[in-house]
Amino acid sequence: MKKIAFIALALLIFSCAKEKHDLTVKSHVQGLKKGTVYLKKIIDTALTTVDSVVVNGNPNFELYSSLESPEVFFLYLDKNSNKEDRISFFADKGITEINTTLKNFVFDAKINGSEQQKVMEDYQKVISKLKNRDLELIKETFDAQKDGDSVKLKDIQNEYDGSLKRKYLFTVNFALNNKNSEVAPYLALTEIYNANVDLLDTINNSLTPKVKASKYGKELEAFIKKIKEEEQ
Repeated sequence: MKKIAFIALALLIFSCAKEKHDLTVKSHVQGLKKGTVYLKKIIDTALTTVDSVVVNGNPNFELYSSLESPEVFFLYLDKNSNKEDRISFFADKGITEINTTLKNFVFDAKINGSEQQKVMEDYQKVISKLKNRDLELIKETFDAQKDGDSVKLKDIQNEYDGSLKRKYLFTVNFALNNKNSEVAPYLALTEIYNANVDLLDTINNSLTPKVKASKYGKELEAFIKKIKEEEQ
């Protein structure tokens, strides 16, 4: 009986001693046999590795990180070549699952995790269409320059200017409509950081107290304050 009690106590101590993580990233990369996978995030403006794992035959692996508030992480795959692939995702405390393939590491990625990731994906669905059109306009510009078609070049420039305005307005409206998500200040800082400070201030003032207290909420507040100080 004493032996059983000792074993139970030892298991309890082991369980309590087992390290707990704010964020666990569970991943499966179909076709991956060898390579190194890195979990990274921005720390003091520098992209920093917070965890890594060497894959040797098993395409399933886990990565871990501390996390104070929801933020963007990057899953990097180094395939022992000159090329690195990366998947960006918005994480919150708990488990984020990422399933993808070696062949199309970024484009095949299916991410299941935070509510912030779902909001970010909604944004990306629309903005990616606008960005794809911009790529088409670049090709059309080259063709028009090759043909010496100045009228076409002017039309392309007008369309591009209109597209830029639409992206800005869409991002501002999206942030305002998602003021209760940490995605809002993140978009303000990364997508429209060079917008009129009044627009950034409008987004900042709309944020809920919880979002204002988050990593990106604080960064947006500091960023706007810096702009205003420089303008004085």
